[in-house]
Amino acid sequence: MKFPVYLDYAATSPADPRVAEKMMTCLTLDGVFGNAASKSHSYGWQAAEAVDIARNQVADFIGADSREIVFTSGATESDNLAVIGLAWKFQGGERNVIITSAIEHKAILDSCAFAEKLGFQVIRIKPDREGRVTPEMLREHLNERTLLVTLMHANNEIGTVQDIKALADTAHEYGALFHSDCAQSAGKIKIDVREQAADYLSFSGHKLYGPKGIGAFYIRNTAPRPEAVVHGGGHERGLRSGTLATHQIAGLGLAYEIAGQCFDEENARIRDLRERLRHGLCSLSGVLVNGSLRERLPGNLNLTFRGVNGEQFLLALTKIAVSTGSACTSASVNPSYVLKALGLSDEEAHASIRFSLGRFTTEEEIDFTVDYVKAEYLKLKAKGSFWK
Repeated sequence: MKFPVYLDYAATSPADPRVAEKMMTCLTLDGVFGNAASKSHSYGWQAAEAVDIARNQVADFIGADSREIVFTSGATESDNLAVIGLAWKFQGGERNVIITSAIEHKAILDSCAFAEKLGFQVIRIKPDREGRVTPEMLREHLNERTLLVTLMHANNEIGTVQDIKALADTAHEYGALFHSDCAQSAGKIKIDVREQAADYLSFSGHKLYGPKGIGAFYIRNTAPRPEAVVHGGGHERGLRSGTLATHQIAGLGLAYEIAGQCFDEENARIRDLRERLRHGLCSLSGVLVNGSLRERLPGNLNLTFRGVNGEQFLLALTKIAVSTGSACTSASVNPSYVLKALGLSDEEAHASIRFSLGRFTTEEEIDFTVDYVKAEYLKLKAKGSFWK
């Protein structure tokens, strides 16, 4: 085993070696290094072909048309394009309400806060105790003034999966558009835009064994085009300007193709490992699961360890790499806003740890983690409760 044992795949995943090798072929003079926008020579043509192949790989992965895929710098930019791009497009119109949830990624919550500055009303639905937003909960807030509903497919902290098909259908009953952040769910939960009628979807590369700094935005061909957030050059049909990063795009495409090929087998194995970890740790008194057990990402396990100081506990776990929540807010000393929205106290939220498993997690690593975390938890707990 390599120490510390890596169990923070929800923060980022290592690139698959096949993806890294593919990217290398797009970086040097004897490879496909050209600018895809260069139309006057073979270097540009080769780069454009590599981009087209990747666009088709991503489209095939979700059952879309390749013309519905726009490459971005990541899911954060895609989220901004969906929320702020649509807010700019429809600013001053009759539809001036955006609906989201209180447990969305900061890329959505901060974009919605910006939309408020543009004059939009933002409704943030509080989910149930397991982090779910039901169609009935959504319907309570929908009306003819709703422009957009944006609800993530799977939560990055607690792993709860939303029924985006039902939620999108509910939004459409009122003429609202529907967007979902699929950064965490892609490759773990089936996504098929022919069955799930979302108008916009956001994707990331580095959450699925691809490179960082690259993502994709799906826009249904019948949906309104958002206003561009990044300007200059008119790349990606005017939706996202900037020289296309051929090596990152090629890596993203291959990563999604590989994920589709091993989807069932890989997720079944990871789910079994997660359950092995859950049964091992939840055998301890005072350890509770956060989020839904049934509607959950296969590799996510968020646990509250009652009776200990969460910060001290995490600092004691030097032989494993885990987190207390989203990597985007890990520098904050505040308790997780996601867990707080579920009803946990500050102390419970501070004493919660997210374990996230992935393609390279082994049974040996899980067994080690169970024994190691048990020992450290009981050791700290024996010193007395640090909760106020």
